[in-house]
This record gives sequence, C-alpha cells and structure tokens, in this order.
Amino acid sequence: MEEPKIWNERERGDDGFEEDEDHGGVGGSETEACLVNDDAVEEGKDLLPVYVSMHRVRRLIIASIDDPYTAEQLNDRHLYARIVRPLVDRLYNPKEITIVYCLLANRLYFLRQQSSTVHQPLNLARAALCELVATRVLRRFHEDHPGPQAVSFEGRRQWAVQERGGLERKLTALELAILSESKRFISSAGCQRVVNAVYSGRVVYTPLSFVDILPDHYKYRPISLYDPRRAPILNHHRLIVPRARHLIEFAQFLVLVLLYFLAMAHRRSADEAWEFLFCIYAAGWVLDELAAVAEHGWEVHAQNLWSWLDVTFSAMYGVYVLARIYDVAMGNFPDGHGLHVLPLAAPILLTRVAFNMAPDNIVLISLHAMMKDFMLLSLLACWCFMGFLLALQWLIDSNDNFNETPSWFTICKWMLWIWFGLDGTGIEESVQFHVVLGPALMVGFAFLGNTLFLTILVAMLTNTFSKIIADEAAEVQFRRAVLTFEGVKSDAIFAYPPPFNIFALVTLLPLRFLVSPKTFHAVNVALIKALNLPTLLLISLYERRQFSNKARSRLRNGLLGWRHFSGFSPHGDIQAVFDTAPPPDVCDVIEALDKLDEGMQVGERTSVELGRGRWRSRVRTGVLEHDD
Repeated sequence: MEEPKIWNERERGDDGFEEDEDHGGVGGSETEACLVNDDAVEEGKDLLPVYVSMHRVRRLIIASIDDPYTAEQLNDRHLYARIVRPLVDRLYNPKEITIVYCLLANRLYFLRQQSSTVHQPLNLARAALCELVATRVLRRFHEDHPGPQAVSFEGRRQWAVQERGGLERKLTALELAILSESKRFISSAGCQRVVNAVYSGRVVYTPLSFVDILPDHYKYRPISLYDPRRAPILNHHRLIVPRARHLIEFAQFLVLVLLYFLAMAHRRSADEAWEFLFCIYAAGWVLDELAAVAEHGWEVHAQNLWSWLDVTFSAMYGVYVLARIYDVAMGNFPDGHGLHVLPLAAPILLTRVAFNMAPDNIVLISLHAMMKDFMLLSLLACWCFMGFLLALQWLIDSNDNFNETPSWFTICKWMLWIWFGLDGTGIEESVQFHVVLGPALMVGFAFLGNTLFLTILVAMLTNTFSKIIADEAAEVQFRRAVLTFEGVKSDAIFAYPPPFNIFALVTLLPLRFLVSPKTFHAVNVALIKALNLPTLLLISLYERRQFSNKARSRLRNGLLGWRHFSGFSPHGDIQAVFDTAPPPDVCDVIEALDKLDEGMQVGERTSVELGRGRWRSRVRTGVLEHDD
C-alpha cells in the first residue's frame, strides 16, 4: 500500500495550499473529528493508522455485543454501564481524533452486512452501538474543548494526499454519518456545532468530489477558521459556503421558474425568444444538477429533500429537447410535441419552490420519506397489475364466442377504474373473457388492487410518518446536515452561474490540457471573479458587517448589557458569580473540602474522575458552560 504524503501548514503556497487570507488557524476538537478524514493528530507519540483503527474498532464492537439489542436498550443505564462506557473509555483519546471516523465507517459496514446475512438483528445492534459510541466520543471532545481554544491547531497534520496527482477521493466522518443515516450522532451537540460552523462559513475546508466535471486542484486549503477581516474583498471561496450557496442556488432556480412561465405565456406567439432563453438557461441548470449528483454520489444527493424533483425535471427537460429536435426535423416547430411536454413541468417546479422555502418543515420531510415507500409499493403493484392484464388478454384470445373483443387499452382502462375505485365496468364486461374465469379474475384484482393495496399503503405511510414525528428534532437536524455537506463544493463548475457554466465547460475543459495547472487556475479564478462580481461584493459586505455588528454587540453587552451588568438588576450578582472562573486558591479549597476520588467504578474510569478532570480543564481555560 502506497504511503500517503502528509501536507502540513508549512507546505503551503505553490506546494499545495493556497496563500490567501482565507486560511486561518487549522480546525480542531470535534470540528476535526467530523471533517478530518485520513490521518490522526500526532503529538509526542505515534498513533495508529486509520486502517488499523478501523479493524480495531470492528474487533471491539464484535466482541462487546452478542445479542440483538435495540438502540433504546443500549441507552439503558445498566447496558450503558456494561457495554457502552467501557468502549468509550477504551477508544477515547483527545489526540486521536479519527476514532469517530472509524466508528462511523464500521456502522456503515454493519448496516450493509445486515442485508446479506442471517444475523440481521445482531448487525443492526452493532451498527447502533457504533453510532452511540461515536456520539459519546464526540461529546467528550466537545466537553474537553468547550471554548475557542478548541480550534487552535497550528501546524498539525491535516490532509493526507497520495501521490496520484491530487485528484484522490477522501471521505469525511460527516459524509459517513449521512450515508449511514446516523441521526442521533448528527443531532448531538458536538456534531451540530460543526454543522453550524461549516454552514455559516466560520469553518472552511476544501473537499474532493467523486467526479469532477471541471477540476481545478492546483491549490488545497486545510480545515481552517475564516476571518473576514483578513480575507480579500473578492474571495471566490465564499461561493462554496453552504449558507451563501443555498441562497445562490435558490435565486438561480427562481430565474429558471420565471423563464419557464414567460416561455409558456408566449408559446403561441411568433416571438420564440423566451423559449430559446429558457432552453439555454435550463440546459445550464441541468448541467449544475448533474454536477451535484457527481460531486458526492447519488446516495448522499438522494438524502436531499428536493433531489427527486430535480431529477424528474431534468428527465422531463431531456424529453422536451428531444421532442423539439423532432419538431424541427419534421417542420412542425410552432406547435410541435415539445410544447405539449413542457407544461408537465409546472407541478414539479412549483413543488420545488415550496420545498426550498420550508426545508425544515416536518411535513415536507415526511413527504420525502413516504415517497420512497410509495414508489416501491407502486412498482410492485404495477408488476402484479401486468400479470392480471396478461391473463385477461390471453383468456379472451382463446374465447371465440364474441366477435368484438376489447383491446389492450380498453382492458387497462377497466382495470385502472377498478384499482382507483371509480367504475365497475370491468366487472360487468368480464364475461367477455370467460363466463366463470373472467369475473373471478376481475373480482380478485379488485380485492388485491383496491382493498389490500390501499390498506398496506396506508399502513406503511402511517408507520413512516409516525417514526419521523417521534424524533422530529433529529430529522430536521439530519436534513440540515445534508444541506450543509452538499453545499460545500469542490468542482469549479459550480462557481459559474447558468448558462455560463456551459461556456466554461466548452472553453476551459479543453484549455486545461493545453496550459499548465498554475495558468489554468489563474484563468479560472479570474473568470469566476468577473462573472460573480456583484455576488462576491454582497457576500463580502454582509460578512464584514456581520462581524463588526457582533464585535459591537459583545462590547455593548460587556459594558451596558442588562443581562451581564449587575448594577441594574437586584439578582445580577448571581449570574456574575458563574461567569468568571474561580481563582486557583479557591479551587484548592473546594477540592480539599470535597475530594472526588471515591465513586462507583464503571469500566476502566469513574464518572467522578471524568467530571473532576473536565472541571479542572474548564477552570484552567477560563470557560464555564453547562453540560449538554
């Protein structure tokens, strides 16, 4: 196995990392635990490679559990003390941050194993144990690094890049959590801290996509903190910040909807300019959608609420383009088949707008989950429907008593009316197939297709909806994590708004093979800044204003804040006592009065020792905050 090359902060500039003001201190604590993907932090001693740690975790998980426990049972006090806490104590190491990644990788392994082996309940229990241990390990990172000091990791190793041209695919722990649907892990306080920091752009990193349509990997940036005071005014990296990216994508989609309505409003007129503009812009938008699927793969993209709507519109647009090409070839362009296909996109586009405006709505989240069950059951029902259709058609072909036999279309229509409970003509006409077997088939289809199918469908959708409602907060936070992870892009094609991304693909992709990587990067960045000049100015102005407002707010709260200034409140002194860490001599007196050395032994460490160590750590750092 090829030894990976480790990039550190001293190798910046032309050797790898970009020399710009966007790079700050390298991330740390639970931020690193969720985002770092290959090598662990090393301070004073060698740590295990990720490959070894993954198999170590797998061995410990298999040895720790032999019974099919549920996630709720593992959270029980007795099982937690016997199984979970000893694993957390054994695996937790504040210097080895990759253990969270290894736990989530093992969870994904056990989830995939349960579908192909007879030990399905046991593998599900092991997957649940991996998620629970990962959550507790990340929580300890969060508790041991509560303040801003947690994100100061100057000079520590970050990205592990093998010598294969810099185009290697690297997974993150957050991506594994999304793939394995670790909703409890994502909803934990430590992971939400990471998600919120990445979403708002306070923590930035450069991902590597699965497939790049327009790759530009000349420079890499490690996980770092963003300081708008040090960043340039036209910082093109801010276009991949999830919060800004979602607003940009929503604005681009609104332009698509506007052009669609204008094209439909003028579809009968002689002026075909609006349809031409819609066709060109929609082609750029579909290219952006294809790049989004290739960026992180379909498994991650499918977790997006409106992914199925985007794919449906893209397929519909492809049919529309083929129909318009056929209209041009047949000389029937003004009123061709393409204009008959295009109106079908209206319900897709308007539904997509609703999903964008309320991405955290639990009803829309439930609808996304129920659509999977509905499509699966509907496909199964259609397959059974084809069996009844063939039986009736072959039965009538063997019957010579009737001169006029119904066609395939007529039989399908009768069966659809029975399926939806609209009409019983098919049962009345079933004697045309056979005096006995015809009515028997139609009545059997009515029982199976209408009564039984609808009963099963309602039961499945109700069960899915009840599961989502039971853990509403975790579902909302999981979808937010999906939006955050998908919002961080690495492909340069996303920096070009439609339809300029088509122009960039046609011109820059051949140019990439003709010039050096440095020249290609310079041309690419110059074009991105020129095309996104108003957007970059607005982002820079907003972030600088937000930073200055926060600074003034902290200063104002420190001087005249009603919550923190005890002079204006008779009870303000109570809060002031806990806002400042006690002096060291006071801490010594407290420990002398109440020694926390005795406690119930659980696993290899005691809970009181853990609490005492974390309390001392917070006293040393001067940060006092409540446990989660």
